[in-house]
Amino acid sequence: MAERSRTPDDRAVFVISVAAELAGVHPQTLRIYEREGLVRPKRTTSNARRYSERDIERLLEIKRLTGHGVNLEGVRRVIELTQELDRLQARLDALEAELRAQTRRHRQELEAARRAARHDLVPYSSAIVRYEPPQRGLRDI
Repeated sequence: MAERSRTPDDRAVFVISVAAELAGVHPQTLRIYEREGLVRPKRTTSNARRYSERDIERLLEIKRLTGHGVNLEGVRRVIELTQELDRLQARLDALEAELRAQTRRHRQELEAARRAARHDLVPYSSAIVRYEPPQRGLRDI
């Protein structure tokens, strides 16, 4: 059996009465939310509304916010800001991944340059010359 994805499903399968029941609101409330642009259910060829799991989650969030005293304009703003935050987080994640990849490439290039530089070195003679300072006698002290 395949494991179910943790992200909400975008398949629009719930009719308005089922969506309203799942969200704990009246179907007329869903029509108001749609008119206000807070939720956009899909439409069938006969123009019937169909809601997805993602839509149901959005409806539950709207219900939670309005239950805390936020008006519909405030809900719209919260949704917009949340979407902007999600967009910016995705951009940040992409930039961090790009930075990690560049860091990896730079390290590889640096290591390759170090290895190449080692090949350019001229071998030093193995003969060791020892420096011995001149002996000083007692009178030189």
